[in-house]
Amino acid sequence: MQMNIRQVKKLNNPIIISLVGVVIILVVGSIFFPQMMTLNYLLQQLQVASFLGIAAAGAMLVILLGQIDLSLPWTLTAAAIISCALSPRGIVVSLSAGLLVGIIDGLINGFGVAYLRLPSMIWTLAMNFIFLGISVFITGGFMPQGHPVPFMKVLGIGRTVGIPNVVIFWAVVSALLILMLTRTKFGRTVYAVGISEKVAFLSGVNTNRVIMGMFVLSGVASAVTGMLLSGYSNQAFQAMGEPYQIPALAAVVIGGTSMAGGRGSYWGTITGVIFITFLTSLLSVLQIPEAGRQIVYGVIIISMLLTYTRREER
Repeated sequence: MQMNIRQVKKLNNPIIISLVGVVIILVVGSIFFPQMMTLNYLLQQLQVASFLGIAAAGAMLVILLGQIDLSLPWTLTAAAIISCALSPRGIVVSLSAGLLVGIIDGLINGFGVAYLRLPSMIWTLAMNFIFLGISVFITGGFMPQGHPVPFMKVLGIGRTVGIPNVVIFWAVVSALLILMLTRTKFGRTVYAVGISEKVAFLSGVNTNRVIMGMFVLSGVASAVTGMLLSGYSNQAFQAMGEPYQIPALAAVVIGGTSMAGGRGSYWGTITGVIFITFLTSLLSVLQIPEAGRQIVYGVIIISMLLTYTRREER
């Protein structure tokens, strides 16, 4: 009986489920689009996945606390717009301004959730609207002016030994994040706060500092994603972050991170990101409209939530 339980847990492992899903997508997709099995196509999809992967990293860190950050779309957009607008002043000013947008977003979100004890869903959604207004005010509602600094172009579209630079950047970010969550005291406190903030506080953990830190990292992840995307497209544009909110949350859930907090790994989020990226590609090949894609994402999220909840109950 004990062996059977272990086998069931292994089969229900989110990472395995996601990877099996990717294989199925590639096999089905190759029937309609044979190029899906080529190395060039796979690298291209990993390049696209890298942007979502960095955005999903920030989303996952907050979800590990049992919270949620809905300010991703326009934090990402505002960071890209401001960074591109200041690119004539040099790389330091441009990148610093973009990162500052993410830091400010994280500090305000963290303060509202940690100290004011406001619901993260409502507070961060309000911040999203604030950054929307800031972006429209800066651009006057028209196409943003300016282009990213050359460094962001190199990261966004450049390649090293045939591998997209943004994939290498994502790999480095992933390694640092996994090490932080699994090998540091701060990482262990994140899981502790997610399991029970009250117990963690009584154990001597500065829970407010942990919450603030995670929201700041989430804001920075959104800002970095925005600047990378501006380098990829050679411009910033209105609502460029809108397509990333739902897929980022979907990737985190598919990767097995509990929305209640305290459970999950970035390895799972990585496989969730890859699954979502290839699924989106397949839906594009099948010419499924955007409305249909959103329905598919919603069904997948609900299915995964039900699957993982039942697994935990067993």
